Amino acid sequence: MTKSVIMFGAGCVGRGFLGQLLTESGYALTFVEIDDPLIEALNARRAYTLRLVDNDWSQDIVIPVTRTLYSQADAPLLTALVETSLVTTAVGVRSLPDIAPIIAAGIVRRAERNIAAPLNVLICENMQDASATFRAMVIQHVPITHHAYADAHVGFVDVVIGRTIPKPTPAMRAADCSLIVADAYKKLPVNRPRFVGPLPEIVGLIPTDNFTAYIERKLYLHNCGHAVLGYLGYLRGHRLSVEALADPVINGVLTRAFGEVRAGFLGVYGMDAAELDEYIAELLKGFANRALADTVVRLARDPLRKLGPQDRLVGAARLAEKAGVTPEALSLVIAAAYRFDAADDPLAVELQRRIAVEGLAAVMADVSGIRPNELLGELVQRQYTILKAN
Repeated sequence: MTKSVIMFGAGCVGRGFLGQLLTESGYALTFVEIDDPLIEALNARRAYTLRLVDNDWSQDIVIPVTRTLYSQADAPLLTALVETSLVTTAVGVRSLPDIAPIIAAGIVRRAERNIAAPLNVLICENMQDASATFRAMVIQHVPITHHAYADAHVGFVDVVIGRTIPKPTPAMRAADCSLIVADAYKKLPVNRPRFVGPLPEIVGLIPTDNFTAYIERKLYLHNCGHAVLGYLGYLRGHRLSVEALADPVINGVLTRAFGEVRAGFLGVYGMDAAELDEYIAELLKGFANRALADTVVRLARDPLRKLGPQDRLVGAARLAEKAGVTPEALSLVIAAAYRFDAADDPLAVELQRRIAVEGLAAVMADVSGIRPNELLGELVQRQYTILKAN
């Protein structure tokens, strides 16, 4: 097997994060894409520019690309899948069913040729149980006669993506559709037991046997922090996340919310306090990065999903409660999310319609699984009343 990687998706995560780590690790990079202008640009240049930015500096890195193939099960792509040892997906959850048959066809070819070397598929998507879910999508396209081969030789590996990579603007694409801008975060936690064979040597790789804790760390700190900035920033009239972060009131709530979540991770998972503090410090530095500032409305969009029982706010509050901590700050942010009424977000409009018809207590119980007479329910209702009066 050659030291190569087949990367499905040359979007934000593919170009903005994985491409850098894997080429720095000595992998020859083949992208698989459906974006015709992007395919043409990458093949013409055989490289793209990754711009790492912070408040005080920026750095352009030229990332070499061996080739970029169109996403279809044709001879060049299937041959590449036979010859590689590593595949990544960063296409978005909705597109996974489209690439599953292609990867399955590659597995079949490897089985027919009795390729003994392992193939590991890193699933860099924002979904729970990514490895099991995508494996099921792929295996349904593999004949049962090759299932034993797939079990023994193909690993489906969960990954946490922590780098901030905004979607390129139309102006950026017009100037250079292959340019991507990101922060400099460079750590890649992976679910160690899901690998088949030796671990690949990848810059920034953090293999862990406690992967659930890393998934929840991102959700209940990174995503939760964005929710704090989004919902409180919206209520306090800010446009950008960095403006919300600079607001002393919001910053104070964010600090207290992170403290509640931190206590949850220490008490429930026994995570290393110093490592957790380092992660929080890196998050706060990233949140303050003006070059990558997001709008508070985008961070707050889709409140019906973000208020789910295991999602970034309620799940974080439940984690704190498991550690014996009262989620005072988190209950304020949950209440603020129930006040989010941006007219251009259909799900926010639907949330407000339901509250007007059913009442907060009933909607909170249905959407968030929070009973109105439990402590968290009482806290949220009290904070909601205070926010509504201001």
